[in-house]
Amino acid sequence: MALIALGITGSVGAYKSVEVARGLQKRGHDVVAIMTSAAQQFIGPLTLGAITHRNVITDQFASGLNSSVEHVSLASTIDALVVAPATANVIGKFANGIADDFLSSLQLVTRAPIVMAPAMNSNMWTHEAVARNLATLRERGVHLVDPETGELACGWVGPGRLAEPERIVSAVEDVLRPVGSLLGRSVLVTAGPTYEDLDPVRYLGNRSTGRMGLALAAEAARRGGKVVVVLGPTSLVPAAGLESVRVRSAAEMYEAVMTRRESTDLMILAAAVADYTPEEGARPQKIPKGDGPLTLTLARSRDILADLGGWRGSRRTPVLVGFAAETHEVVERARAKLLGKGVDLIVANNVSRADAGFEVDANAVTLVTADTETAVPLRAKAEVARVVVDHVESLLASAAPVATEDR
Repeated sequence: MALIALGITGSVGAYKSVEVARGLQKRGHDVVAIMTSAAQQFIGPLTLGAITHRNVITDQFASGLNSSVEHVSLASTIDALVVAPATANVIGKFANGIADDFLSSLQLVTRAPIVMAPAMNSNMWTHEAVARNLATLRERGVHLVDPETGELACGWVGPGRLAEPERIVSAVEDVLRPVGSLLGRSVLVTAGPTYEDLDPVRYLGNRSTGRMGLALAAEAARRGGKVVVVLGPTSLVPAAGLESVRVRSAAEMYEAVMTRRESTDLMILAAAVADYTPEEGARPQKIPKGDGPLTLTLARSRDILADLGGWRGSRRTPVLVGFAAETHEVVERARAKLLGKGVDLIVANNVSRADAGFEVDANAVTLVTADTETAVPLRAKAEVARVVVDHVESLLASAAPVATEDR
């Protein structure tokens, strides 16, 4: 459900980071491991890579990384930065703004919540410098999982032993738990393309992958919403914990959405639904290839967003959000769509761009409401999703109370 950067530093307790990664994964989170050079003296990157199914980041300037800006890219996509174990050295770096490796650079750039689980010798733990650095981090909002008291690797007995993995994972879950912005809200998100079958072999489709819609669904769930994803044909898998309804055609998506409209507070229609479908449906047999041109008669598919707007009428719920994938006059067409379909917000994007829209991980959009136009420059789709849901929350705040099954 969340992407978590797991920082591992040079402590004997580094072996517990494997169980921290496993615990986070069991709760549906995706983990990317970052190991300092000292951490690699205690545990190998191969182990963390096998557990996380991702390349482990070990060097800020390693071949294949975009030099010193890779930490900026990761910083904008993670939902939390967890450092376990956190040595006195990395605590000092974080507290004093030192950025001399990937992990310390990442913490300066990210605005995601930070969780640190210290591990060190007892005298180091109680040293004035360490105590001062910990106080600084607490004041900045860093969440600390205090070490346990027990036998340490050095043979001493006292405070400083890394907290057990379950405690660390629970602390991360507490940090990620939504503060209530969408708690109790029922949310429906459509994502992906639709395929309109011509025969048993061929279909009409589009280049949508569903990434943007799934990012929106994950963000709504992160804020506590009860989310249903109506997902067209795509190889992508929804985040853990989301209810998903798989569909193929525009007609199937229409039916899945309309049967759930009464009990939904918010509907985000991000799917790229086919505007046209074969008038007589799919041919039962493969259409044979001939020497001349092939003529197909297409009929307009039912407009999900327009029909929802018409059904809602003058009511204020559910809040309706649509997407406009355009290649020119993007904002103008989005505004016409907003007014013509009677919805609250249109997210417009220029799909002719090579670096945004379909089949890439980034997007640049304009949020169009009745009174405003808000440009969101190119950034990761997860970050765009956060901005969109921020706007949606204000719309929900001015709408009616939480939806119920009896509404």
